[in-house]
Amino acid sequence: MEVSGAPADVLLQHPWLPVSISGCQFLAKIWFGDLEYHILLTDMMCVWEERMDSAAIQERAQKLNRRVRAEVKAFFSHLVEVVQPCLSGDGEPAEIEAQVTLMRREDGNISMTLNSKLAGLPFKWEFHCTAAPVTLVCAQLVCPLLAMSRLLQRQVEQLGGLLLRKDAEIQDYRENGATLSRERLQTDVFEEQTYREDFMAKALPLLCSEQTDARGFDATLQHLYAAVIAQANKRTRKRQLSEERPVEEEEEQPDASPSSGPGSVTNREQSQTKMADRAAVQQSVPATSSAAERPSSKPKKKKVGLFR
Repeated sequence: MEVSGAPADVLLQHPWLPVSISGCQFLAKIWFGDLEYHILLTDMMCVWEERMDSAAIQERAQKLNRRVRAEVKAFFSHLVEVVQPCLSGDGEPAEIEAQVTLMRREDGNISMTLNSKLAGLPFKWEFHCTAAPVTLVCAQLVCPLLAMSRLLQRQVEQLGGLLLRKDAEIQDYRENGATLSRERLQTDVFEEQTYREDFMAKALPLLCSEQTDARGFDATLQHLYAAVIAQANKRTRKRQLSEERPVEEEEEQPDASPSSGPGSVTNREQSQTKMADRAAVQQSVPATSSAAERPSSKPKKKKVGLFR
């Protein structure tokens, strides 16, 4: 069953959040509408998604819970209340009895099973996540991460330039006799190449170690992701507005021309008559007048007095 899911711009505004499901680390995006949802999961090797609308939710809920008789709103409200904390990185589901388990299938897809209770009766739900299309992965993950990488690289370059200027300022103080009151505050001169090599040698092994989760988006990265997306949305809106303006001008242009109604012939005859009268007036003016109106290329001598 094909469903629409969340609009692309709505889902894009949600940052990736680190979640743990059945001991597996993921980055997740989740969007719940009125009676629909759209989730994205990635372990940095594959990206899975599921989109469901109200009809699909009702059909699956009735198939998995034959003993429960309730409206789709009741099913969905309970589902959001139980699952959203888990898929939003807030920890365990809201109910103590609720459990979410994950299973990897042979075809490469994954499924998550929720077991809880609704109005005292067992309630079961299954998320069937399939591989997301490449366009969605690029829009939601690859392009924002590349923009964040470029932004952080420019920040590093600016900080490196600031450190070099600070070293020059400190050297000027020393040459003019300034000394440190505490020796422990003294620092070495900043050398960008040496710093970069030392940083890569120390930080890269720690980042790639099993003890550190390289997929985790902390609060700083989430804020940076949101800022990049907001700026991209502004640029998209400006481009759309610039593309819509020529279309509006073309649509308004026919209105300026004479209409095809009964009075169009009269208006055309009047405009032709005016053009003919203007041409006749121009022909009746002597040719010398135009020559007289044009200034002479030779400078005229100034006359000293009148009538001379």
